[in-house]
Order: sequence, then structure tokens, then C-alpha cells
Amino acid sequence: MSDLDPSEVFGSRLPLAQAYHDSLATDGSIRGFIGPREVPRLWERHLLNCAVIGDVMPEGARVIDVGSGAGLPGIPLAIARPDLDITLIEPLLKRSNYLSEVKELLGLDNVTVIRGRAEEGPVKKAVKGADIVTSRAVAPLGKLAKWSLPLVKVGGEMIALKGESVHEELERDAAELKRAGAGKAEVTTIKGTTIIRVPRVN
Repeated sequence: MSDLDPSEVFGSRLPLAQAYHDSLATDGSIRGFIGPREVPRLWERHLLNCAVIGDVMPEGARVIDVGSGAGLPGIPLAIARPDLDITLIEPLLKRSNYLSEVKELLGLDNVTVIRGRAEEGPVKKAVKGADIVTSRAVAPLGKLAKWSLPLVKVGGEMIALKGESVHEELERDAAELKRAGAGKAEVTTIKGTTIIRVPRVN
């Protein structure tokens, strides 16, 4: 991941990515959204590895970021792929306020912020029928599928950033995935970022 060039990932929108990086490093860190030890690694571990998942998303897709936190992966995705229609779902007030501030700061017209939880009725109603639901470090795979897959249309998919334990989670949570309407999951790596793609089949 360290050999990825931010200008290749973000192109002409690199100044927006830089502004988001600077916001996370200062305001985000002060407000407790990003740990102090993460600040030197923001590009490599946070912005770049979130943005590259856009490589597997079709043009103009409606994307939901569940449990967005400080905007990861949704904000880097929205910067790298302005064609995507991205909704950030975050239950905590102070984080959802920050997301709204970042949206305004960067002028991200393709971003909507919703305060709430993915499993809540009003949230489901507002975002259902999306093409893709994405997330990072939110919950174990089975629980994540239960929250995420109802938000996507049949034929859509969940694309989650996961770590080394993803294969163990897949084996452990197979029954929960099936109950959530999941088809055959695929674990893959995009430019150093491990993701799991789970289609919704019913």
C-alpha cells in the first residue's frame, strides 16, 4: 500500500483529499475520531486504502457507507469517484456533525449524511434499493450482513474492508450470511486492500 501514489488515486481532486487528510489530522484527532498514532499513517492506512475500493464499483452507483465514523470509507470514495452517489450513515451525533462539516468544507455534492443506524426503519426506508453497501471496521461479518444486505437491491452487493481474519469470519458466519440473503462471497485484494464482496441474491 505504501507505494500507492495519492495523485494516481485521486487525480485532479487530490487537493480535496489533502484537505480531508488535514481535517482528520487536526480536527478529527482533537475530537477523538482518529487516534494520535494514526495521524502519520492517514494516507496509507485510511485515505488510500478506502479510495481504491472504488475500482470495483460501477459508474454512477448508489453507495451506502454503514457506520461511517469519521467518513471512512465513504469520504475518500466520494473524492476519488465523484460519479458515485454516496450516503454516510452514522449513529453518533458528534460524528455525524463532523461528516456534515466535511461535506460542506469539501463541497461534496455527491454525499448525503444520515444520522441513525442501518437497522432502523426510517434509515432503511431512506436508503433501500442501493447498488452497494460498504463499511470498514464496523462489526463481525454475520452481523454486518444482517445490517447491510437489506439496504441493497437484489443483485446489489456488500463490499466490506476486512483484515486477515476475513476467511475465519466467512466460515464462522456462513449461516448468518445465508439468512441475510447473501450469495457466494468473494475475498479479493485491490491495490493492497483486502475486501469481501457479498452479493444479495434474495
